[in-house]
Amino acid sequence: MTEAVERESMEFDLVIVGGGPAGLSAAIRAKQLANEAGEELEVVVLEKGGEIGAHILSGVVLDPKALDELIPDWRDRDNKPIYTEVTADKYKLLGPNGSMGMPTFGFPPFMHNHGCFTGSLANVTRWLGEEAENLGVQVFPGFAASDVVYGENGEVKGVVAGVMGIAADGSHKGDYEPGMELLGKYVFFAEGARGSLTKQVKAKYDLEADCDPQKYGIGLKEVWSVPADHPEFSAGYVQHTFGWPVQDKDGNGGGFLYHFSEGGENYVSVGYVVHLNYKNPWLSPYQEFQRYKHHQDISKFLEGGKRVAYGARAITSGGVQSVPKLAFPGGALIGCSAGFVNLPRIKGSHNAMKTGMLAAEAAVEAVREGRQSDTLEAYETAYKDSWVYKDLSQVRNSKPLISRYGTLAGAALSMPDMWLRYLFGFGYLPTLSHKKADHEYLKPADKCRKIEYPKPDGKLSFDKLTNVSFTNTNHAEDQPVHLIVKDMELQKRSEHDVFAGPSERYCPAGVYEWVEEDGKEPRFQINAQNCIHCKTCDIKDPNQNINWVTPEGGGGPAYPNM
Repeated sequence: MTEAVERESMEFDLVIVGGGPAGLSAAIRAKQLANEAGEELEVVVLEKGGEIGAHILSGVVLDPKALDELIPDWRDRDNKPIYTEVTADKYKLLGPNGSMGMPTFGFPPFMHNHGCFTGSLANVTRWLGEEAENLGVQVFPGFAASDVVYGENGEVKGVVAGVMGIAADGSHKGDYEPGMELLGKYVFFAEGARGSLTKQVKAKYDLEADCDPQKYGIGLKEVWSVPADHPEFSAGYVQHTFGWPVQDKDGNGGGFLYHFSEGGENYVSVGYVVHLNYKNPWLSPYQEFQRYKHHQDISKFLEGGKRVAYGARAITSGGVQSVPKLAFPGGALIGCSAGFVNLPRIKGSHNAMKTGMLAAEAAVEAVREGRQSDTLEAYETAYKDSWVYKDLSQVRNSKPLISRYGTLAGAALSMPDMWLRYLFGFGYLPTLSHKKADHEYLKPADKCRKIEYPKPDGKLSFDKLTNVSFTNTNHAEDQPVHLIVKDMELQKRSEHDVFAGPSERYCPAGVYEWVEEDGKEPRFQINAQNCIHCKTCDIKDPNQNINWVTPEGGGGPAYPNM
């Protein structure tokens, strides 16, 4: 019988789990409305990272639409959060030895990036955190929410956060803290893609009963500092590529390369996204990214520079047909907890921010009416009536077509459908479905070609563990492993014996190893201290046998400029 833990509690009007763009936008909008009306509204934001922005990673080309609505004068501020406006916008089809430019005049207008900004989403998030605090929001970084608190009628009442000082064997260390219950009239889950508490509430309230399975990609990124006189650098240059190196018979993927200036320095963000419905268990997203940088259309922008940061993160990509029910008794899903990324545009921050704002407006109105812990149906309705829904609706068939027919053919087939939906609100295709979850796509290793990757050269490409050192990742050594293998025998029998241990390859941080010692069965080793919280294992394990849960608050990466 589990011993009951007595905890202190704090009560708020609105509890927000996650200090990313969605959570902070919700907090800011809620306080704006309350302050304008001269009302008291207690809002708290809980962030598991050691500081706001520590766990934020994105490309990023930011559509400023939501930011313009939330803080209209941001462009006029001396300390504005993002500086570099897009000046050049190119799409390229790569082959192993060359490339072909794509005719962007054939793309619907929403596919163009002019008017958008590139830079660091982590820094945008830090700026939003300061704005929230200036409005009176209580922001608690290093405060990981580890459990949901439910009321007598099954409604969400709050979360448990701030549990500290538990040793790896489960005993309590000298600095043990049982955490607190942070209770709210409404609780928003803004944990990003594949949040641990979001999974719980999705299951409890069957929020995905009427939608397709969510789809994901893994985005890997490095930031490079380049000299002021670099011949290929041009602030505001944006380049997206598809084709090489990931081959359609193995999976789908595409790359990005963005130039921005900040603090007197010139930077190039380079990254690669691999869709996590890939089929070949020998594929390594990390190695594909390292190989990608050696292409002449990429390497010319990096040569002469130096890598200053690395990271990786899961990205939602299911689109409108994978959005679950958003509201439930006492709570709501906002941002990438629900999945609002527009895959063809490779953008989601604007939609994440807007959904946070919409949920905040519904919650503030409910509190004014004296309500609490009910279902915010007004948020659901507002989403369906918003430009977020239109943004996703126009591209609804892009991901299913790419999954069925490959990157190039799928993109070509989706283009007329996007044009028709943009111009007339309907396409030439019905809404196509995502047939199965990403973990169901892997084929047995003996049915797939083994992929041999070149060794890193230490100049353009790097080994995994060296790159992990550029994430500034840190976890307390003596704490429970936060990557829970439900059935270790199943892991050996299936993940190792059938699929040849893809966890060693899909993890971008060297967390998983199959260790083989003479005369002994292979042993599954988890190097949890390396984890950069990307959630790929939770998504891609073929048996859904690995469960990512929140480690002690403050642990994980500390991204400086991602």
